[in-house]
Amino acid sequence: MNFEEKLNKGFELLREKDIDYALDVARELQKEEPDSHEAYYLEALVMQQLNQWSHSIEAIEKAIKLDDDNAPYYNLRGNVRMQLEKLDGAEEDFDKAIELSDTSAAHRNKVMLMLMTDRGQEAIPYLIERIKKDPKDAENWILMGDMINKGGQPDKAATYYEQALKIDPENDYAKRQLEGEDEL
Repeated sequence: MNFEEKLNKGFELLREKDIDYALDVARELQKEEPDSHEAYYLEALVMQQLNQWSHSIEAIEKAIKLDDDNAPYYNLRGNVRMQLEKLDGAEEDFDKAIELSDTSAAHRNKVMLMLMTDRGQEAIPYLIERIKKDPKDAENWILMGDMINKGGQPDKAATYYEQALKIDPENDYAKRQLEGEDEL
């Protein structure tokens, strides 16, 4: 099996929640090709799954050092920094990920960070703008529904979950939110 095949196998194992074996693959790849940023990224994702934030940040920083032009790496480091409550650094990482690749995930993470730092008044218009730019992104509709629900307006929140299900009919989270609404 060549490097690329092993790497793909590692990501597949991670998706299947075979965490230990995925970590073994990441470390084996690092030994084979020490300058492979992808192998460190895989390790960082594994460590994130294990909630081993300090190990995850070490691995993702190695990946960024080897490839500093990769939006998912900055997005992951931002997530890990949020877990470590290094919120200023997290926002810088999300901004860098957005600058590099305007990814929806980084925008959503930035909204979550705004909420965590008591900037909800910024988060709402930011997310509305994201919904306008990409109305087919079900996750943005769900996030807005969650924000509205937390604000005490479950009926209005339900309309956002319903819209998310129109886009992604198999979204279990949105279904559960609406089922919970029916029970109230």
